[in-house]
Parts: sequence; structure tokens; C-alpha cells
Amino acid sequence: MAKKVVATLKKEGGRTFAKVIKAVKSPKTGAYTFKEEMVPTDLVQDTLKK
Repeated sequence: MAKKVVATLKKEGGRTFAKVIKAVKSPKTGAYTFKEEMVPTDLVQDTLKK
């Protein structure tokens, strides 16, 4: 199933996506967790600014 998803993301004429991984610090414990998002490449900078 994963191969089909990758194949559709690389389709000609389709949008290209990037995986954004952000480290988020928990206010309660101080430990870091990672949040992963798939965003269109033109929105990567906007996503990282949030």
C-alpha cells in the first residue's frame, strides 16, 4: 500500500509534497516529542513558522 502512495505523490503534473518533522517540547515534563506532517512544498516555510 505504501508503494501506491509514493507512486501517486511522484505523478507528473501532481503536487509535490515534503515531510516536515518538528521537535515540540512538552510544557509538563520538558521532554521533546516529534510531530510529522506531509505538506505541499510551497507551504513548507509557512508550516515551520507556526
